[in-house]
Amino acid sequence: MKVSDLTNVDGWQCISADAADNPISAGYTSDLLSDVMANAPDDSVLITIQAHLNTVAVAALVEVRAIIICHSRRIPDDMIAAAQREGIMLLRTEANQFDTTVKLHRLLTGDCN
Repeated sequence: MKVSDLTNVDGWQCISADAADNPISAGYTSDLLSDVMANAPDDSVLITIQAHLNTVAVAALVEVRAIIICHSRRIPDDMIAAAQREGIMLLRTEANQFDTTVKLHRLLTGDCN
């Protein structure tokens, strides 16, 4: 799966699509940025409610390719600008982290059930 494939997912609004078309191999769900730094795999999608500049900084550090902000949280302009600079796609969804994680897992594994 490629980063660009995330823009076509029903219920996910693309906020910033200036990401390179890198492969996505995993997802990681956490709201604790130190946990993300320690455990998020390279080439992953971060699912979180942390809509601020530091989230992008941590994502860039561990080579997260996209961030999905849940619960329709407002994404500030400085976060959008940082994501564009770092080449990280930003998306937003009304869904909670659990449902978003399940949806991403199904996309990554091809499980349609």
